[in-house]
Amino acid sequence: MNQSSVPATDSGTAETPVPSRDTDGTAAADTKEPVRELTTWELPQNHRKDARLKPRGLERQSWIARPAEAFTSKSLRNRLIGGIHSWRDYPPSLRLWFWLIPALTAVLAGVLRFVRLEVPHSLVFDETYYVKDAYSYLVSGYERSWPAKANDSFNAGNPDVLLNSPEYVVHPPVGKWMIAFGMWLFGADNPLGWRFGAALIGTLTVFLVSLIALKLFRSHTLGLVAGVLLAVDGHHLVLSRTSLLDIFLAFWILAAFGALLLDRDDGRRRLASRLAVQAAASPGGVPSPLQLLSGPWLGMRWWRLVAGLCLGLAVGTKWSALSFVAVFGLMTVFWDMSARRIAGIRSWASAAIIKDGIAAFFTLVPVACATYVATWTGWFLSKDAYYRQWAATNPSPGWDWLPNPIRSLAHYHLEAYKFHQGLSSDHPYESSPWTWLVMGRPTSFYYQAPKQGTSGCVVETCSSAILPVGNPVVWWGGTIALVILLFWWAGRRDWRAGAILAGVAAGYLPWFMYPERTMFVFYAVSFEPFLVLALTYVLGLALGRSNDPPWRRRSGLYVVGLVVMLAVIATAFFYPVLTAEVISYQDWRMRMWMPSWI
Repeated sequence: MNQSSVPATDSGTAETPVPSRDTDGTAAADTKEPVRELTTWELPQNHRKDARLKPRGLERQSWIARPAEAFTSKSLRNRLIGGIHSWRDYPPSLRLWFWLIPALTAVLAGVLRFVRLEVPHSLVFDETYYVKDAYSYLVSGYERSWPAKANDSFNAGNPDVLLNSPEYVVHPPVGKWMIAFGMWLFGADNPLGWRFGAALIGTLTVFLVSLIALKLFRSHTLGLVAGVLLAVDGHHLVLSRTSLLDIFLAFWILAAFGALLLDRDDGRRRLASRLAVQAAASPGGVPSPLQLLSGPWLGMRWWRLVAGLCLGLAVGTKWSALSFVAVFGLMTVFWDMSARRIAGIRSWASAAIIKDGIAAFFTLVPVACATYVATWTGWFLSKDAYYRQWAATNPSPGWDWLPNPIRSLAHYHLEAYKFHQGLSSDHPYESSPWTWLVMGRPTSFYYQAPKQGTSGCVVETCSSAILPVGNPVVWWGGTIALVILLFWWAGRRDWRAGAILAGVAAGYLPWFMYPERTMFVFYAVSFEPFLVLALTYVLGLALGRSNDPPWRRRSGLYVVGLVVMLAVIATAFFYPVLTAEVISYQDWRMRMWMPSWI
């Protein structure tokens, strides 16, 4: 695997500004002093052979070009994107594996998530809220109240006991509609219907993370590693087998990140193409100073539109996605700044803000907002949903120009925000964000103690549990990897390290702003794919470059294989307490590595 995003080839340069390494990890083409590198044919005759055999310094960099070629489309694309632009640029023998590897990891994930999905045959943990809300969506399009002991009726296969009064809920509709999809397919009277949506989305998340790893690292090996590590992680596995909202949140966030990666390449292709057209029309094959002052407009960025749609659906699942909207929006503008700098634009920072940043804001934010509002369609179409008629009985001087449904929805959101801000009730399994990365306090979703002769228990005392404990190899290794990425981003200025760190920061750091709030470790599933990518990045460093000596590559491959094997073994060990298998109490205790896990 070539860890560099730009494959190294030999090329000479003469009297051209020497590109420096940019924060984007590729080459930047605007230094103050032009530096002249002697080309091979300019060296004395008796030195030419040695120069060809031992190219030095910048002559080995593929992003160096002669002045007459510096602004051709090929040269610009090579500097901005590198040699591989899409899966079609792989050799024919490898193109199939570009899609087959993510598919194979998704199959592994699907087996782990769908087998025994109906166990336990009862609502577990917060399924008591979200599954019943999803059924209410199927019936009415909004949340309705339930009678006492509704769980008993639901568990018995009789969900049709809804009351006519609306229910007050504090989470948006998208995740509950996705749960309702499985119930629409398989019925609301069985656990397969309750959990199908979560298992499907968890499997697709594994497929996505493998594709994104292939895009980031340009390595089939690392694409496989990323997919397998997420597929076997116990934390992600449990969240994919229970119908909570967080697995849907993680999926839409990762989909938005993938769309922005595609937009990054698409924007750079447009920049290269439009600059090349300007250069071809100018004397000397170089754009005019005025054209190089800010560079061209890049037009409509369709992948940003897709990212905005995904982010709107993420916020429509849980409001905690708002931090990703902010971080991803800034990230894509920084990418554009770097692209314009690499291309040779003089005022690259201001140009990126004016020509890319403003457009990015008006692409991402309005689309995300419109998508979010559209997710409340069922509420708008109803007549008696909670707060639906609030505006009709509560005039607001100065705001009466707004339609009543909009004012009612705004009031609903204000009340929900107050609820979240004041959520500080004690819970036996609450955990501080300080403990999340080391899985200090996993949330117990389910625990039963069957007696001998019941539920498959063949010893005196048994246990059946669902504990979303993360794979120690993935989480503890990923935590160490984050530290390495931080240094690698600061020292090597690799844009991929920065992008992964941005994903973790957006999902993790905001929780430290609310130390009094009741929080749970399963919130961390929103940034877990980025933690897996961080570990994969570091394993890529261990694997080495494609042009390293064979012994170095073999050693790196052994390290990567050992880490993946240990992760698989760890999942096999913890699997009984991830999926409610009936085991002896002693076997259950053996898997509780920390007192805080009990």
